[in-house]
Amino acid sequence: MSIETVQIVFTFAVVAAAIVSYALERVSLELTSIAVLVALIVFFHILPVPDGAGANALGVDRLLAGFASPALAAIMALMVMGQALFQTGAIETPARWIARRGARSPRLVFAATFLGAAALSAFMNNTPLVVVLIPAVTAIAARLGANAGRMLMPICFITTLGGMTTVVGSSTNLLVAGIAERGHAIQIGFFEPMMPGIFLVGAGAFYVMFIMPRLLGREDGAATGVSGPDGRQFITEIAVHEGHALFGARARAGLFAELQNMTVRLVQRGGRTFLPPFEDVTLGAGDIVVVAATRAAITEALAGRNPIIAHDTDASDGTAATRPSDLVLAEAMIAPASRLIGRRVHLAGLEDDVGAAVLGIRRHSRMTRRPVGELRLEAGDIILILAHHDEIGQVSANRDILLLEWTQSEMPRIHVAGRAVAILAATLAVAAGELAPISLAALCGALAMIAAGCLNIRQAARAFDRRIYLLVGASLALAAPLEVTGAAGLVARAVIDLVAGWGMFGLLAALFLVIALFTNVLSNHATAALFTPIALAAAAQTGADPGIFLLTVIYAANCSFATPIAYQTNLLVMGPGRYRFADFARAGTPLILIVWLVYCLSLSWYFGL
Repeated sequence: MSIETVQIVFTFAVVAAAIVSYALERVSLELTSIAVLVALIVFFHILPVPDGAGANALGVDRLLAGFASPALAAIMALMVMGQALFQTGAIETPARWIARRGARSPRLVFAATFLGAAALSAFMNNTPLVVVLIPAVTAIAARLGANAGRMLMPICFITTLGGMTTVVGSSTNLLVAGIAERGHAIQIGFFEPMMPGIFLVGAGAFYVMFIMPRLLGREDGAATGVSGPDGRQFITEIAVHEGHALFGARARAGLFAELQNMTVRLVQRGGRTFLPPFEDVTLGAGDIVVVAATRAAITEALAGRNPIIAHDTDASDGTAATRPSDLVLAEAMIAPASRLIGRRVHLAGLEDDVGAAVLGIRRHSRMTRRPVGELRLEAGDIILILAHHDEIGQVSANRDILLLEWTQSEMPRIHVAGRAVAILAATLAVAAGELAPISLAALCGALAMIAAGCLNIRQAARAFDRRIYLLVGASLALAAPLEVTGAAGLVARAVIDLVAGWGMFGLLAALFLVIALFTNVLSNHATAALFTPIALAAAAQTGADPGIFLLTVIYAANCSFATPIAYQTNLLVMGPGRYRFADFARAGTPLILIVWLVYCLSLSWYFGL
């Protein structure tokens, strides 16, 4: 066996082992990625592949070059920008607007979102589109009480499907068109992929919208928060003053429209108490409104530009003295034998001892109708506290209360939401207009987000997903020997030769499947670059129209659904959706087969084969 054959066999073995390990997850994704890198580096150091200059074409520099890939830089930077949108709550307002109109029919809202995404992706790069859709879909799902993990992968796939329908719909399409024009003087019309593509998108969209969410319905796939069950409510109070968001609010039909997400327990005005149902009660300065609300509703009330709920970081006139940046909302339990037991909440001294403002209290035994300040603490009470990030450690060190670490969440930076949207819009405009590479635009956008105060370095670092970083680096390292050793080309030519006697229909159907397989292992760009010349050579050998072969490469190379490494948008949703490698294989493989079957039907009725 020659050295070249050994290298090819080893390459296939490592690729197979990596895919199996990623799918089974018996070992961590990070460990598998590192093992793949070490195996490739050691093997090709011992058995180098000489290039034209006599150097090792698969040396350490080449195999680790993926970690400096512009695509990887773009993915990481886009994740930082997505985190900035989340931290500022920039998507909350439009999500709230959509949710209000779609509360009666969540499926209609998601269907409209899916179809709109498919239409937009036909005319713009789907990577920035998915960046916008991730926080939007997550926020809408939270508003509608839906599982965001069942929606993010479908919305990612629907943009990929929509990108099949025009030449500019995907960078893969542009690559195929460019190779055909430069190397073979063959031009692909702007809308040439449209007609067969519409049917592929239609069949794929039905699966993505109605079947795939069921395959992703497991509980740990949801992009859920840390605040616990949505139904748990805290008793909190709202002090009304002149200029307050509730000043002048009037009860209608016994309810306050401004507090639709809260249950008003009582209104205290001096020594007078109003109990529900409230009739013709108009809130004025000095009123205390006691409400029962979920943590999500309290967070929303705290984060507004004119916050409904005030806290100790506010000035006496109710305007924010310090903006809610770096503020942490958390839950803590009154410990048994705590010195705070029996004390009133506002006299417990937590603000002075640990710098935390007590916003609400939850008592398992009963739901009280008394103002928070009059309640006496009991062992087991859960209090909702607000503190600066630097001071939350003091809360943890206090022996009288037990900080529930998993409940910590940072307050959104609502006051800079406009900056985040402007930076994102500028980044997308630069990338969509091809004024700069998307990697450069994304890096500049991420830096601008940090400089503008939309998020801090700690939050940006949290957006950096080491799993994705190592996965991309390892996948690009795997792609290098597949190309350099000729392993990928060998398989492609062998398949073409094998089905050469099957006629045009069999040749194109087999070619589609092979390309779809490679696009999920290599990458869509590498696969398109590899198979476009092969497809054109096959067209020349058979005397067929090269346009059909080029469309086959475009459709198949975009079938990047079965692995997260197949396309960068898959990697973008992997973290927020909490998907595993196997989730893509389980939900994406049927989609590839559906697109292939519809493509095979189009060969008969559209192309007349």
